[in-house]
Amino acid sequence: MHVQADWKRDRILGIPVQQRVQRFLEAIEAHRDLNCFAEVFEQSAMKRAAELDNALAAGRQPGRLTGMVIAIKDNILYKDHLCTASSKILQNFRAPYTATALQRLLDEGVVVIGRTSCDEFAMGSSNETSYYGPVRNPLAPECVPGGSSGGSAAAVAAGLCDAALGSDTGGSIRQPSAFCGIWGLKPGYGAVSRYGLIAYGSSFDQIGPMTANAEDAATLMEVMAGPDPRDATSDAEYHFGKMRNVPVSNLRIGYYPEILNSPDVGETVRNAYQRILDKAREAGAHLVSLSFPIREHLVPMYYVLSTAEASSNLARYDGVRYGYRAAGASSMEEMLVRTRTEGFGQEVRRRILLGTFVLSSGYYEAYYGKAQKARALLREMVDKQLSETDILLLPTTPDLPFRFGERSEDPVKMYLEDQFTVMANLSGHPALSFPVVSGHTFPVCGMQIIGPFRSEAFLLSVASQLSGF
Repeated sequence: MHVQADWKRDRILGIPVQQRVQRFLEAIEAHRDLNCFAEVFEQSAMKRAAELDNALAAGRQPGRLTGMVIAIKDNILYKDHLCTASSKILQNFRAPYTATALQRLLDEGVVVIGRTSCDEFAMGSSNETSYYGPVRNPLAPECVPGGSSGGSAAAVAAGLCDAALGSDTGGSIRQPSAFCGIWGLKPGYGAVSRYGLIAYGSSFDQIGPMTANAEDAATLMEVMAGPDPRDATSDAEYHFGKMRNVPVSNLRIGYYPEILNSPDVGETVRNAYQRILDKAREAGAHLVSLSFPIREHLVPMYYVLSTAEASSNLARYDGVRYGYRAAGASSMEEMLVRTRTEGFGQEVRRRILLGTFVLSSGYYEAYYGKAQKARALLREMVDKQLSETDILLLPTTPDLPFRFGERSEDPVKMYLEDQFTVMANLSGHPALSFPVVSGHTFPVCGMQIIGPFRSEAFLLSVASQLSGF
């Protein structure tokens, strides 16, 4: 695995920001085969680095993140830069403003080096649906990096930036983080503003950090998080707080025994899960056995609701206002149909059609209505389990990274990649994926912890200890 640059150490040593950016640009060029970036912002990144160096030379401190070089997923707006959600239908779309979460980081001195490829409109678990082609996993180039934030995960794992931003609708930060051996945090719903994030499922989407260590994730969250008047769903009382040492011996860890016996879970992941539980018990933690009564309903529930929201959110891409427009149409109807058919990829079209179906007259209550009721019951269940424990521990993914093309022809099999991650999106609770040794030829696999609302700093503190087991 690549050894990450230390931006804090470099700042103490007085290494110029321009030198750091140039070093990353050279690394990106050397690893073009990974296809992490949809676009590298070479000119604007170097200009930004020069401005920061000039401020430092004048005795000014531009911000607490000065010199940190980040990448952003290709669905997070950065003013005057292209943002396409890795889709043909948004080709040449230039952001008119900057996302709140990113602006807060810029205000503290970060440099954005480029936008990373993702599954089209964040719909996918393998980064194979991107308009820019698949991204390769730095740990195993023959395997997928996970999705939809696979470009961000691969860029961090390969050392092409200090950290990256991703978005998580059903596991899109955590699953690729697990596949690439990095840290990925899905904040609780409302903790980080969604203003400036291209929408997929508005009641699920969250921007979050993808980093090489827990400390960088905490640093980014401390800056990004908090209420935003431009996002009515942001938590008006949210405060990230500080990471603090929480002895494992004081923890009540909830776990799910059926995962250890499930045929859906690969042996390597199952063994890693058992090892973490055993080590936590040896360290004095109190393990609480929990049931997972609606596990088989989580993925269907999520895809009914998320595709319904996607159908509504993606209706705006019609070739009239912005983005791609099919040429040569003889009528408005033909232009709309051809634009959406040519502009959207197969997976996005599939989800739009599914979402339109579950919202249609005669089927609304049978599918969408029932899924909403089930979602309310799930949140009650998670709240109850977290009232009896401090964290819930489960694997991030059911197995190790798979090879390209292995699951792309079977959508249901691909959707089941999300079986352990969608719970936190449905309930809205914060969830964190952290790397652990797999005990297999593949070096790492991801474990996941879920905590109460506003517990992101606590989760990072706990995982810092569990990751060493």
